[in-house]
Amino acid sequence: MRLLLGIVAGCALCAAQTGVARTDENSMLAHQQLLAKTKQGRIDVYFEGDSITRRWGATDYPAFLEHWRANFFGWNAADFGWGADRIENILWRLENGELDGVNPKVIVLLAGTNNIGNVIPAGSEDSKVEDVTHGLAALLRTLRAKAPSATIVATAIFPRNDNTAALPVIDRINANLAAMADGRSVRYLNVNAKLADANGKLLPGMMNADNLHPALPGYQVWADALRPILTELLGPPATADLAPPPTGDPSAK
Repeated sequence: MRLLLGIVAGCALCAAQTGVARTDENSMLAHQQLLAKTKQGRIDVYFEGDSITRRWGATDYPAFLEHWRANFFGWNAADFGWGADRIENILWRLENGELDGVNPKVIVLLAGTNNIGNVIPAGSEDSKVEDVTHGLAALLRTLRAKAPSATIVATAIFPRNDNTAALPVIDRINANLAAMADGRSVRYLNVNAKLADANGKLLPGMMNADNLHPALPGYQVWADALRPILTELLGPPATADLAPPPTGDPSAK
């Protein structure tokens, strides 16, 4: 895996590269759900990330779950995203069992937007880029250590319009993420040109009203980019699916 020299060297002030637990009861319950999921069924495609990833394959978002199944059934795909996670929270989950013994063939990663946030104080852009970049590098290292034979599909952070000042920061981080990919064990996937125009303005219908989370057309853009990669790496989807049952938000009734 090719990494920028500065990323390899590490960053003493970059909080995102050290695992941090979410200690609220709901997140800990979700962690237990996801630990149990690792021991159920067969997982060939492992999706990791925050709420953008989670909602796609979660029982508390039935329309998105139906869409997930329509696109990935037969590839034994399982969703391990958790809402509101920052990179350091995902790192903690990975360091505490959520990928142990799974041995997926493909890992799809989308993370970092919660570290960027919707408020970026003037003058903090460079430190934000550095922090998130180092965090993503730590995620890739951890995924590689836990699943050395998997192909990692590192997805570019999606554009967000809740604060357009974040767009240049996102672009810089995505450029750094692209530089971490070697095109073989780590593949970089950027679908942002189909989610937003050249100025970063989201295209109609791609995101929910929060201008952050994808609507079904946005998820379809991501699926359309992933399906050829999965077909190349795994072959066409089978007629049966052996993935574990989907999980959801423990607080959802």
